[in-house]
Amino acid sequence: MEKSVAVIGLGYVGLPVACLCAYKYKVIGADIDKDKISSLKKGECPVKDKELERKIKELKGKIGFTSDVGKAVSQSDIVIICVPTPVDKNHIPDLTALKSAADSVSKAMKENTLVIIESTIFPGTTEEVVSPIMEKSGKKFLLAHCPERIDPGNNDFTIERIDRVVGGINKESSDRAYEFYDSIISSGSVIQLSNVKAAEATKMMENTFRDINIAFVNEMAKSFDKAGIDIVEVIKGASNKPFAFMAHYPGAGVGGHCIPVDPYYLIEKAKSIGFSHKFLSLAREINNSMPAYTVEVLENELKKLKASIKNAKVGVLGLAYKADVDDTRESPALKVIEILKEKEANVFVFDPYVKKGSNVNDLSELLEKSDYIILVTDHKEFKDIENKLEENNIKIIIDGRNYLDKEKIKSLNLKIAYHGIGRT
Repeated sequence: MEKSVAVIGLGYVGLPVACLCAYKYKVIGADIDKDKISSLKKGECPVKDKELERKIKELKGKIGFTSDVGKAVSQSDIVIICVPTPVDKNHIPDLTALKSAADSVSKAMKENTLVIIESTIFPGTTEEVVSPIMEKSGKKFLLAHCPERIDPGNNDFTIERIDRVVGGINKESSDRAYEFYDSIISSGSVIQLSNVKAAEATKMMENTFRDINIAFVNEMAKSFDKAGIDIVEVIKGASNKPFAFMAHYPGAGVGGHCIPVDPYYLIEKAKSIGFSHKFLSLAREINNSMPAYTVEVLENELKKLKASIKNAKVGVLGLAYKADVDDTRESPALKVIEILKEKEANVFVFDPYVKKGSNVNDLSELLEKSDYIILVTDHKEFKDIENKLEENNIKIIIDGRNYLDKEKIKSLNLKIAYHGIGRT
């Protein structure tokens, strides 16, 4: 008999997971957002991702969709929880959605159901938070964690090609989770760790590694900016070394659900066991400072023109946290816009993927209305705007991703001031 899988939470993680499973198993996806479920039933993808849109159309009729979590769970042998696990305004982990999902699963699951948490969680969550909720059911269940590894918009490493890690609350849980992921991952590499805490800590390690290295290069960018050194050139030079260097790049800030969030999970968990993560806290402080630093760079360029940021016509290119996606979670663009407005600038915003947050119709309108530009997201649609800058009499461009052709801009018109993050 074919095993059935329920995926709880159909966002940026759950929806790709549901599609991945549907090639091998009977799948039903559940989400409390009824509008999302309605769209999915019509074969419409709520996430702007070409590969995912293709899969939703290809798999239409092969995945059931419902807003009734209990119904989905009761019909399934395997349940994968992919609900959001954000931090609040004080950077404290918020497990409300996870606890609610675990409670719904425990009430509806069959005996011997394999429950897998893919939501990002700090070490100890599966055993200390989720398992006690499941135990209230009085049923036998298997429980494991497999940290999600999804890079939206990355066509080289799609979900089925990314190696995975699993760990369970006991050997049977771990073995079953391993067998399941081994059956759906085409890369052929699933690592079974000795316990669930190690699996939980793996995700924390991956993302704090990136956060710390990005913080390092952001601090170097600030330093090199004062020294008149182009950090992009320096990174290119350092990358020539064949060992012990991995290129990371500075920018206007760090976004997405993982890098700006996961370090806080470790920081807060460590506090509860008597340890202080000073390195992680400093990295978060540096990366959180980058939106303000980006606006500061604009202000410094304005001073050279004897102009003020107050009432300045500033165009912001991009709302998404990364290139060519519509995901605005923790996006530094939101903070840049907030700071500009606090300083009483006139702000025009355009993102071709996030029309709802844009206040102009297109790139041309933004350029027409702006005197100064801050590029925050390196969408492909912004790649060749150099000639348009001159046409629209743009006086300053702050390249928050070091994405544009600096030399081309400088050669166009001496009146256009270019300033990247760590490069002038």
